Amino acid sequence: MVFLSLLVDRFNALHYTPLMSTKAQTAAASLGLIFTTLIWGFAFVIVKNSLDYVPPIYMLAFRFTIAALVLPFIFLKKIKKIDLKYILNGSLLGFFLFAAYAFQTIGCQYTTAGKNAFITTIYVILVPFFHWIFTKKRPDLYAVAAAVLGITGIGLLSLQGDLSVNKGDLLTLVCGFCYAIHIVFIARFTEHQDPVILTIIQLASAAVFSWIFAPLYDGAFPLSALQNPSVVFSMLYLGLMSTMAAFLFQTVCQKYVPPSTAALLLSLEAVFGVFFAWILLKEYLTIRMAFGCILIFTAVVLAETHFDFLKRRKKMNTDAQL
Repeated sequence: MVFLSLLVDRFNALHYTPLMSTKAQTAAASLGLIFTTLIWGFAFVIVKNSLDYVPPIYMLAFRFTIAALVLPFIFLKKIKKIDLKYILNGSLLGFFLFAAYAFQTIGCQYTTAGKNAFITTIYVILVPFFHWIFTKKRPDLYAVAAAVLGITGIGLLSLQGDLSVNKGDLLTLVCGFCYAIHIVFIARFTEHQDPVILTIIQLASAAVFSWIFAPLYDGAFPLSALQNPSVVFSMLYLGLMSTMAAFLFQTVCQKYVPPSTAALLLSLEAVFGVFFAWILLKEYLTIRMAFGCILIFTAVVLAETHFDFLKRRKKMNTDAQL
């Protein structure tokens, strides 16, 4: 946990290092977001069987509560900086974070896992346009092309041929909207506020929303589940890694990455989820799914580099011929 604090402080220090270029900052932040999706991708394997013991909203309550209790102890010095603006903005982030997870989890009960994953990632296309609404900054053609390429890749990765629409699909669509708004608001709030403090507040508020909603949707508290060591391990991983560490990295790193690029990078969660399921759970990986992963990766490279390295290579070859 001390390592987490040192890592975040060191990363933030890069912003104030005169020799650190903007491109280098963006590259470091992009790697941080990719690491976040790696954590989330592995979480699919960790919690695959936990829903048999812990109802979905209580699972959210556990993970957000664990994260909200531990994170403030790592950054004790920052607690005294919390004011009303931090509470309002952090609570708004927490609300959309909880809403996204809740709609996704409930929607998954009425639709297929593939459609749930695909429809959720509609935020990849929505984020550039939501950001445009709030900031009046029109997304460039590279961002739009990368978004379309990414959503196509996710479709190949997730969909299994059932293109009908049901209640679960509509609930999952709401989830995608909530994720998109969450990503855009993170970009807005971290421009002038400490991302660590925002993370602390948003996780605490998401925990509160979860505990309020869990008894209404899931019923009685699952005490028997806590007697299962594997469930306890899963909750700890969800709380400490998949929630506390991952959302801390997301909030800190998004300060240095455009929202449209951040959305694409975060969509790599689907790729890592498939990869770990293939390696550890022996789930099948078809050629179509592999091609979908390649398209998502290509979309990320396009958004990050605009394929400038190809232009430079072509120029070098032209110069060499002259």
